[in-house]
Amino acid sequence: MENKRAASRIKRQQRVRKKVKGTPERPRLSVFRSAKHIYAQIIDDTTGHTLVSCASTEEAFKTLGHPESKCNAAETIGKMIGARAKEKGIEKVVFDRNGFLYHGRIKSVSDGAREAGLQF
Repeated sequence: MENKRAASRIKRQQRVRKKVKGTPERPRLSVFRSAKHIYAQIIDDTTGHTLVSCASTEEAFKTLGHPESKCNAAETIGKMIGARAKEKGIEKVVFDRNGFLYHGRIKSVSDGAREAGLQF
């Protein structure tokens, strides 16, 4: 028997992805969360290239120290992706929550990216 929660998320993801497209002027900020880690990447869908990425598994994140909670870690990832996007000259993005509900860690990533200067 398949996992109904995962199947529901994939349905939501496909429904949102029909409308949310990343362009060179406004790439897509896609967020994925697992039980332990959080990943974010900025994608240009016209070429299919990832422009900027950030994850809680990389060394740059681990050197910052251990965050108190997963939400704090997600906010840090948002700030890191925002700073890296600014370095590449990316100011505006469209937010892709990837089928996840917009609360908790997903919301923390977007808040962190907004603090870093990205416009949604």
